[in-house]
Amino acid sequence: MADLDPVTLAVLKGRLEQIADEMDATLFRSAFNPIIAEAHDASHGLYHATTGETLVQGKSGLPIFVGAMSFAVKAVIDKFGAEGISEGDVFIFNDPYEGGTHLSDFKLVQPFYRDGELFCFLASVGHWHDVGGNVPGNYNPVATESFQEGMMIPPVKLFSKGEMRTDVVDILKANSRLPGSLYGDLNGQINALRLGNERLHALLDEYGAGTVAGAMTELRDRAGQLMRSLIKDMPDGRYSADDFLDNDGIHDEPLRIALDIVIEGEKMVLDFSRTSPACDGPVNISRSTAIASCYVALKHVFKDVPANAGVLAPIEFVIPEGSLLSVSAPKPVGGYTETILRIIDTVFVALSTAAPERVNGCAYGTINALSLAGHRKDGRRWVMFSFFGGGHGGNPKGDGLNHGNAPISTATIPPMEILEAAYPVRFTQWALRPDSGGAGRHRGGLGAVYEIELLEEKADVFLFGERGRFAPKGVVGGGSAALNKFTYEQADGDHVPPMASKMVGIKLKKGQKVRLETPGGGGYGDVLERDPAAVAEDVRLGYVSAEAAKETYRTIIAADGSVDAAATEILRAESAQ
Repeated sequence: MADLDPVTLAVLKGRLEQIADEMDATLFRSAFNPIIAEAHDASHGLYHATTGETLVQGKSGLPIFVGAMSFAVKAVIDKFGAEGISEGDVFIFNDPYEGGTHLSDFKLVQPFYRDGELFCFLASVGHWHDVGGNVPGNYNPVATESFQEGMMIPPVKLFSKGEMRTDVVDILKANSRLPGSLYGDLNGQINALRLGNERLHALLDEYGAGTVAGAMTELRDRAGQLMRSLIKDMPDGRYSADDFLDNDGIHDEPLRIALDIVIEGEKMVLDFSRTSPACDGPVNISRSTAIASCYVALKHVFKDVPANAGVLAPIEFVIPEGSLLSVSAPKPVGGYTETILRIIDTVFVALSTAAPERVNGCAYGTINALSLAGHRKDGRRWVMFSFFGGGHGGNPKGDGLNHGNAPISTATIPPMEILEAAYPVRFTQWALRPDSGGAGRHRGGLGAVYEIELLEEKADVFLFGERGRFAPKGVVGGGSAALNKFTYEQADGDHVPPMASKMVGIKLKKGQKVRLETPGGGGYGDVLERDPAAVAEDVRLGYVSAEAAKETYRTIIAADGSVDAAATEILRAESAQ
């Protein structure tokens, strides 16, 4: 390592990241389903040969997979051992208890050999459009066991010494409503691994295996050192936060996500012992998923740390067995996205006391997984599965992002044009939602309004959402955002789900609509510290109503859109008393 100068280390870091980035791009351009091709719900990386730890991950993939995929690679190592892994093998599985996340995320793991020796692993994960189960698109909000969420494949060989096992492919295709989409996505992932293999060999040809391996070790060690120094800069102490899920889709009772963070010197403990026990519905998650979501939250707080396993070296996790955050098969885990978003929120709120200059208000906190499914006139099956955006929290430097995607990922919201071209639907509204961002010195970003009309004769609709009863919180005195709201049209008018954010079995007829009004982000700082001119600009843009400007921001907007400074000063003085 003494021979590895800083310039060479920086070059190798960029080259390794470029390999993962190219793998991402290959899959995004070749995938059949919009959730990968347009929304980029996938990830690629390089992983340690013996521990499975993340060495490098692409910048376009989902951060949640940084932690989760290391567990996936370790699952292959543990099951097959050195004797069962050979050059040319590729392993495939979607077991969420071993590799994290949920059944829709299929992982492909490939050992990379150099001169006959195992050097590292390459891995790909992508969200497949449909993997069976009771609900098209697989977000089943009333599942009580994983069998109702889709097929589950343990780690098996897809390729054995370079030869594809077509029987495995046949099993996968037979268990999907959309076998063509599945086959296309599978081949996209295979090609991404092939490209990664070629690029890594080229890098080793240029620099040598020893130098590249040394760089990987050094990058991991430096990430750990940086994380320890960032923790040390915060005051020692115990910092706590509680938040809630609306319900589990089965019982209409809130579920607590509770976090106690203990900081002592260069170490941080994330203790979830006070969290609710495992539930009957599908908002449980595995331990690996919980740890991965904590990584994402910490990456938001400590933005400079790189995406490798070294970040987690000084972190201890306390997640009791039997917790909502540490379940095993066959407990349902299909709605993992909703739970990990709440974990991220608790990290933000807990650290807002220890490091107010680093955190932001909670984001909108639900992907609102919505499925519409039916048959076309010629009998062909169609399944529209998509997720939707909302506001991000206000932060120390400014207002939150309007209509962003969930902070678990760098994925993008599928474009309206793509969805309308692929499925028999029409978006009659796609707009920002006024007054949905939490108030504060820096306002939370706005949520959105989506209204979707069915163009086919009939369809079934399924919703898996959250934040229908517990709004996204602000920090450092900032206010909460608006609640999530879902309505669906029937012959007798509009209806809302009895459980606020989850429902199956909605029947739509041609011309009927569903409507999502998503939350904004939580505010940052005292609302009375917000510049009245900024409030006036929000009113002008339609982000905030004149009524909310007066009642919430204590700012009077005159008829011409300007601030009535005298009246505002009086109103704010009264509120401060």
